Amino acid sequence: MAEISIISTATVGPATPNQSSNRIEFTPWELQFPLVGPVQKGLLFLHPTPPSPSPDHTIIHHLKTTLSRTLDFFYPLAGRLCTTVNNDHDTMSFFIDCNGAGAQFIHAAARGVTAADILESDSVPRIVYSFFPLDGTQNRNGVSEPLLAVQVTELADGIFIGCTINHMIVDGASFWHFFNSWSEISRGSTEITVFPVFDRPFIDSPDHPIRIPRSLLVSATRRSSPFQERFFHFTKEKIAALKARANTEMATNKISSLQALMAHMWRSVIRNTSLPEDEETMYRFPVGMRPRLRPPLAPEYFGAPVRVGIVRMKVWELLKLGIGHAAWELNKVISTFTEAEAANFLESWGKNPNPFPGTSKRTSGNLLASSSPRFNVYGNDFGWGRPVAVRSGSGNKTGAKTTFFPGAEEGSIDVEAFLMPETLQSMVEDEEFIEAVTI
Repeated sequence: MAEISIISTATVGPATPNQSSNRIEFTPWELQFPLVGPVQKGLLFLHPTPPSPSPDHTIIHHLKTTLSRTLDFFYPLAGRLCTTVNNDHDTMSFFIDCNGAGAQFIHAAARGVTAADILESDSVPRIVYSFFPLDGTQNRNGVSEPLLAVQVTELADGIFIGCTINHMIVDGASFWHFFNSWSEISRGSTEITVFPVFDRPFIDSPDHPIRIPRSLLVSATRRSSPFQERFFHFTKEKIAALKARANTEMATNKISSLQALMAHMWRSVIRNTSLPEDEETMYRFPVGMRPRLRPPLAPEYFGAPVRVGIVRMKVWELLKLGIGHAAWELNKVISTFTEAEAANFLESWGKNPNPFPGTSKRTSGNLLASSSPRFNVYGNDFGWGRPVAVRSGSGNKTGAKTTFFPGAEEGSIDVEAFLMPETLQSMVEDEEFIEAVTI
């Protein structure tokens, strides 16, 4: 496939620089992420036209200008991480310095690549990874690298807007909050509909800033991956059937559509991996904490209030006890993330920090889930129409992974499966799995 070329790189700051440098502290939620990669998501658009007939008002100029104006509302994204080596010399603390240093903006071209090359390929072409800036970085590098980097890549018949944001600054909800707001400004609005909230209600204790032992911040070597990616589309009707089946099997009505689909993916991946029946399999998935507190955190809280849920069971249990059993185990684990659990986590983690490792142990029975079909992806109209596809970068893909996106049609879900090639091929030939998929 054609190569990509970098046309220009620029630094974009807020349109109205903040004269005072504000400092934002981190909670234990955000401090889980210094060693992992940033959030990398991007959108494919067809045949955009400049929003102004002026010959010097190109799409690139327009996107730079509107990005600058959007940073007025999301000023931490124009800042940098700062670290403090504490007096004991064995611990380090992090905070955000809202110094207006700016975001990175890259203009690139891959004019030999068409939208069809991305949309119609059986597997996601590897050139898509080159549509995202700051590839391979870790969040802790935000002390010297931008917290936000955007790459606009011109294709033969469209453009791809790839966005990389430091995961210590955002989770998926905050990532798409920023993306939604940028597209809103790009369409001509002078204000954004939903303002971000930067207040940290959990940092007024004497334990802040949290001191992380430097021994826990040792970077791991990133391994090359033999995995491939493929998208599977599930219609609203197929998802409803999976949900009904799961709830019927467990004689309940509490299993959600997403839990049923996650269980279906987990069972399908493991069934097509040829593991011994007595081997343990594990599914890890993010749990958003905003609505689980009392009072709940504001939906527009800008940060990464996320925990990781883990379900473990033997292969025979996962495969023989049905989709309902797997979905119910997911449901039970999610229900444990209560207000009391959150308070305990914030207190205990602050006293005994334990950041996520930079890489996960790559075993065939481990599977990771990320993202959510509840995010507003296809509402990102920058002024020339809705996107036709969403894709992700290479960040945080060190082992088998399923990423859940909303589909273009209401109620549908697209799953990006990052798996061994032989597992993907086996799944395509698996009648039980493919029966729920729309090719």
